[in-house]
Amino acid sequence: MSRTSSAASIAFWRDRPLSDLTKKEWESLCDGCGLCCLHKLDYTQDGGGIVYTEVACRLLDVESCRCMQYKERRHYVPDCISLTPKGLASIVWLPKSCAYRRLSEGKDLPRWHPLLTGDADSVHRAKISIRGRAIPEAKAGNLSDHEVDWPEI
Repeated sequence: MSRTSSAASIAFWRDRPLSDLTKKEWESLCDGCGLCCLHKLDYTQDGGGIVYTEVACRLLDVESCRCMQYKERRHYVPDCISLTPKGLASIVWLPKSCAYRRLSEGKDLPRWHPLLTGDADSVHRAKISIRGRAIPEAKAGNLSDHEVDWPEI
């Protein structure tokens, strides 16, 4: 089977609404960029909106861009957000490159997405991930000293 027809046969995200995906399918949409695990500052009351920082959650491994305690993360970080199809509309800070956001907006996955490339490192090669750009929470200090304006956010 060719790569194209193989990708087309497993393109579950094109065939069904997000609410009909299995847990495994839903989780596989995460490209592993780590952007959603960066600390954000909320300036909405001042008219400034949500601003990302380069500071990663204490549970995020900044090299692999994966949570070190994913299944138990809410135990360690109670305000960690669990993405669900139903809750997507209320999470306004998801990066523009996020598969969950893109699909909920009627867009397809970006060409570098691991589900299309078959390679988990494609997100890093595309320079979409936080790898090499984020710092651990323990080393950060004041979050407002670490605001970023990256294009994919």
